[in-house]
Amino acid sequence: MDQSEEARLLFGLIHLHGRIQRKLSGALSVHGLALSEYLVLTELADAPNQTMRRVDLAERVGLTASGVTRLLNPMEKIGLVEKSSGARDARVSLVTLSSAGHRLLGEAGTTVNHVAETLLGHLSRARRQDLSKLLHAMLPPA
Repeated sequence: MDQSEEARLLFGLIHLHGRIQRKLSGALSVHGLALSEYLVLTELADAPNQTMRRVDLAERVGLTASGVTRLLNPMEKIGLVEKSSGARDARVSLVTLSSAGHRLLGEAGTTVNHVAETLLGHLSRARRQDLSKLLHAMLPPA
């Protein structure tokens, strides 16, 4: 089958994504975290008051609302996050990063930085900046 240049590029990006995901998943397992759990912790850490609505968190990490609930339940049981209802609307489910979650995120962040340096360190600073610009152009903020 004859693929367009764009299709070949997309499949190259998919291959790269898979490689990055495998490397990060393996490295994060040392901390007892899955990549999706790490993404939840980073989103919460960056949120105002380290709290987000469950549906917003699901959207940010690319999961359905029920998928993020299934992910959060064990995280809550081991104390990485805390769930609560919204002050104005009890139907709104909020998720907050706990102090234990914040601590684990810091430890895992060191590992993630090491993996990132391993995968991207061979690129010059200028190339990394170009890549960052390309990614931002392809995936504008939501």
